[in-house]
Amino acid sequence: MRTLGVELNFNNVVAIFSVVIPVLAFFWEFVVIRRKRLGYRLQMDTLATDTAHAPSADVLARMRDDGHELLEPSFVLVRIENAGWREIVPGDYLTPPDDKTGIRVLFRDRRVVGMAVTELSDPAFRHFFVTTREGRTRETEGFGKDWEDRDGVGFGVIRLPKVTLNPGAHYKILAVLERGGGSAHTPFPPPDFQAAVTGGMDHSFAWVRWLARLKLAHTESHTFASRPAVGGLALLAAAVLVQASLTLFFPAKPAPLDCVGGTLHLSGSTAFAPAVTAAARQYTKLCAAKGADIPIDDGTFQSSTDGLTTLQQAGKAAGIKGDAGLGDHITFTDGPAEGNHAQLLPRPVVYSLFTLVVNDAADVHNLSLQQIRDIYAGKVRNWSQVGGHDVPVHLINRHRGSGTRNALEQRVLAGRSVPEADVNDCAALGTDKYGVCEVNTTDSLLDAVSADRGGLGYSEVSSVPAGNLVKLDVGGMPPTLEGVEQGTYPYWQTEYAYTYGEPPAGSIAAAFLRYLTDQGGKDILREYGNRPCSETRYPLVCRPT
Repeated sequence: MRTLGVELNFNNVVAIFSVVIPVLAFFWEFVVIRRKRLGYRLQMDTLATDTAHAPSADVLARMRDDGHELLEPSFVLVRIENAGWREIVPGDYLTPPDDKTGIRVLFRDRRVVGMAVTELSDPAFRHFFVTTREGRTRETEGFGKDWEDRDGVGFGVIRLPKVTLNPGAHYKILAVLERGGGSAHTPFPPPDFQAAVTGGMDHSFAWVRWLARLKLAHTESHTFASRPAVGGLALLAAAVLVQASLTLFFPAKPAPLDCVGGTLHLSGSTAFAPAVTAAARQYTKLCAAKGADIPIDDGTFQSSTDGLTTLQQAGKAAGIKGDAGLGDHITFTDGPAEGNHAQLLPRPVVYSLFTLVVNDAADVHNLSLQQIRDIYAGKVRNWSQVGGHDVPVHLINRHRGSGTRNALEQRVLAGRSVPEADVNDCAALGTDKYGVCEVNTTDSLLDAVSADRGGLGYSEVSSVPAGNLVKLDVGGMPPTLEGVEQGTYPYWQTEYAYTYGEPPAGSIAAAFLRYLTDQGGKDILREYGNRPCSETRYPLVCRPT
């Protein structure tokens, strides 16, 4: 039998099912169900009673609130989690923008007496629940308890804020309740969880609009996959077994990786260096049989400007003229090159996230844009002027030509330059006054800030090591790609790959660029906190939308 020119024999039918079933299972499980999946677990809902009648349990049944004994008190432990594979941000919660509450838990005939946040998978979640002002800690607007009367029936309500949850992140709420209605000693109905998040899908297609609203899901700790997906996987296993028995002696050959041999020389941004280095090492590992080599040492990456100079010198030394291109050099820069570089060809690769870093001895975690500008203008010279400890401010800057420094000046300081250094060595900064110094590389800057109690510097986010360095929030917003894309976090820059002319299609430079932008290298760049340009709406512009 032939359909559309394809012979539908048994083997082909099995092959088609082997493709269709996993695609449908994957689409259902990870696109429909787990793209953005806000889940909950009711880990405890029990009365404060003791069926064993132990004398010491009496204290639970005699709990009080404002002087009166609680009526049929009960305990509830709720776990809220991101059970999907995409981050859930405040804008995903389907409540009005001015409503700070993202989840409501309703308890019929029960009043919420008190509650506590007992577990946070990330300590940074704390600011979603409480805020400290003038030395007083208060609950945030989106976190609290209420009592609602609906058609004569009372409901105790726990309001939970719109918490940003990375995949796998969670928090727990423990609440104490008492009877607020209904007949005494009758079982309470289970709580009602009310919430929904956007599915994060393109609404331009009518047939997927219904997927855009994903309700709060009841999850379990042992969940493997939904039942439809399990059924699909079982069919897939049967299909694979049949096909494997039929094609045992005719194995398909895998498509070869786009490997090219030769030596590739990299240079440029020290901030982008860790991500590029990781991608280069993986490429040389995969392409070792082809003789690919990308040597990297401490002097490979110096600065964006130095890298452009190295690239121009290499092109001129090779005698490249006309439309020809150099196939063994690539320079990476933070932002577009300044000045006239007619022979150099730019390609946007990712946009990167940067952060201001301060020594934790300064005791500063958040600064407004104006405070940051005042510090770099010399108007604020001691950390106590912005709520920190009595420690003089020491600005640790990169040398001119640093793309990270340029991004700070353009995007954070409104075009103003950072102050010039007043000492030749950062170690010479005094302990009793404001001072400024400069260093060559990102690693040197981070080391200098770590060693200086009043040190303030800047770096690509993924380069900041654990220890005594604090990544500053700007205007209350932490350094995240989501903040950049929502326009609430200002410090970022597009990373460019420059070549001398168009590298030959068969060169190692062209192959490595394809690896970075279209193949496995893109995943490595993403692991370092970058957003690949190919994933943006306009890849050739590569800016947050």
